Amino acid sequence: MLAAQGPSPAAEEALEKLCRTYWRPIYGFVRRQGVQTEEAKDLTQGFFALLLERRDLETVRKEKGRLRSYLLTSLKHFLTNEHNRAMTIKRGEGQRLIPLEDLRDRERVGFEPAESLPADQIYERRWALSVVDQVLARLGEEYRAAGNIKLFDRLQKSLTDEPDRATPADTAHEFGMTESAVRQASYRLRQRYRQVLREEIAHTVMAAGDIDDELRHLVAVLRA
Repeated sequence: MLAAQGPSPAAEEALEKLCRTYWRPIYGFVRRQGVQTEEAKDLTQGFFALLLERRDLETVRKEKGRLRSYLLTSLKHFLTNEHNRAMTIKRGEGQRLIPLEDLRDRERVGFEPAESLPADQIYERRWALSVVDQVLARLGEEYRAAGNIKLFDRLQKSLTDEPDRATPADTAHEFGMTESAVRQASYRLRQRYRQVLREEIAHTVMAAGDIDDELRHLVAVLRA
């Protein structure tokens, strides 16, 4: 995502991906400030519209910073600047922004002002969950392209906290596989998951040496 520089098509795609990946932590932080739903949507849209307009992520490069930290600092400045004036965002005018109007119920959880966690921790957790969602989406597309999306839907539960009562024997019977083949498929998925997670984290830091630190931070946030 730090490739989101300049007017090139690649930069446009990187910026759009940035918005779609980070809107949940950004929106969650704004809601934690006590902002009502519709105003929080407008502020979130406005923040991303400003990023798309300024294209100033070069700051991250110069400071060798992490995108996660840069966005939170930028958001705090943005909210301070917007605090004393009414704001109206014309959605979709010249930019393809995020359809926040289509929030699903499960995505609303943790966005309410009554959430007990501090705003910065809500942001961190939403960031971690968004990165994991991005990884699972990529893996799902890979398995879909290979015609194995149903197997992925079954095996991915072992990657998350989602309970799965199915045993390898159950899965083997369902998909016409041996138990050994199921275990091998699960192992390959975990290996690929780690690889893709590392790739996604790499897109959000400047220095390669920061990847492991950011991975450890993500795991710590999810376990907290």
